[in-house]
Amino acid sequence: QVQLVESGGGLVQAGDSLRLSCAASGRTFSSYTMGWFRQAPGKEREFVVGISRSGGSPYLANSAKGRFTISRENAKNTVYLQMNSLKPEDTAVYYCAASERMLVTDDARKYVYWGQGTQVTVSS
Repeated sequence: QVQLVESGGGLVQAGDSLRLSCAASGRTFSSYTMGWFRQAPGKEREFVVGISRSGGSPYLANSAKGRFTISRENAKNTVYLQMNSLKPEDTAVYYCAASERMLVTDDARKYVYWGQGTQVTVSS
């Protein structure tokens, strides 16, 4: 069992940066592939970026390439999402999720544990 708690969301202006954190409970954090998803009002949840168990092999959605970076510190049971050059269309609730799959996946159905989400609002 893994519990995930996101933090770091807020209201920012276009062009600003934010770093989201996701703290995991339990001692097996390093055995999970981690991902960040987001859901905007009226839209389906979408994959943003994922990272392998060791912290390598980041996999980014096209919307995130060049602006977002994912990293993890297994010793701290934490995964981060650094978001730069934010745009109003990045406004959404951001969720972190844990997958037992060995490979990073953008399929939300492969993630078994989810956080409660943190709101990110980007004003123009």
